[in-house]
Amino acid sequence: MTKLEVLSQQRKLAHARLMALDSKVYRAFLQMEQAAFSDGALPKQQKELIAVGISVVKNCESCMQWHIEQAAKAGASFQEMLEAIEVGIEMGGGPATVSARFALEVLDSLQLGQPAKSGGE
Repeated sequence: MTKLEVLSQQRKLAHARLMALDSKVYRAFLQMEQAAFSDGALPKQQKELIAVGISVVKNCESCMQWHIEQAAKAGASFQEMLEAIEVGIEMGGGPATVSARFALEVLDSLQLGQPAKSGGE
């Protein structure tokens, strides 16, 4: 099982456990999450891209995986997600470059295809 599969499985198990325990705090968190990421002045896709950048700065691998996957489901392109990762690098400085490595691994796992390189690179 890959690291990404393990993270997904752990997240699903924790979710199921907290739901089974009828955690009022967790249910409230899920409601807040739904409200925060619903379309408004900013569409869900843009909100997910913001969360990608923040996840890189916070070095939360599970967050990076979740929000990159959600951004892709909301229609974000490879390039848009890469730029969100790059904003996270800028905001987080050197330590965020380490987080970005994991974010790039998640992005690659989605097999969206990368833009063609230009300028003879």
